[in-house]
Amino acid sequence: MSFFSARARVTALALTLLTTLFGAAGSGAFAQDDLSIQAQPVTVVPPLPAEAEPLPRFTAEPVIQALPEPTEAESLAELVATLPTEADLSDEMKCLAQAIYWEARGEDLDGQLAVAQVIINRTETGRFPGNYCGVVTQPAQFSFVRAGRIPAVRAGSQAWHRAKAIARIAHDALWDSEVGDALYFHARRVRPSWAQTKLARGTIDSHIFYR
Repeated sequence: MSFFSARARVTALALTLLTTLFGAAGSGAFAQDDLSIQAQPVTVVPPLPAEAEPLPRFTAEPVIQALPEPTEAESLAELVATLPTEADLSDEMKCLAQAIYWEARGEDLDGQLAVAQVIINRTETGRFPGNYCGVVTQPAQFSFVRAGRIPAVRAGSQAWHRAKAIARIAHDALWDSEVGDALYFHARRVRPSWAQTKLARGTIDSHIFYR
């Protein structure tokens, strides 16, 4: 073998090795490029939800609330006659009605309403007990009270039914009393010394009312 032939074979072998190496590297790069090109975004489709029960539907309806009817009575007597009095009274309303009954059942309706108005006025001043029973049973205020107790009434009498009606009228301010803001009263047959220091609001039947 000549020198040139051996040299040519070495050169050919070297070229073959280089071609193989560069071919392998190029094949890997292109393979990666091919993968990146062929890769497509994957869209994840959620599973369909199970059929749910329909939600309840609410229909708005107007709420109707009974409102108190306006007073159409032309007189206090007519108003008293139209009010039902069969229902049981609360303890406070019973005390108010009892005071009307014992203090003024013989008076006309205006006089009974005036007595009730004085009791109500007292509860609002802060100078007297803040409730009807406390005002009525306060010591030395009402002569019919005995040892802090109010006597029983004749429950079936017309006087008691009228007293209950007047108590409701006064409590609910269904009719204005002539005595306005009066806090005191006494029978006309007596002249208590304290009356000289008060302002008279009016006289109804046998009682004089003061502020």
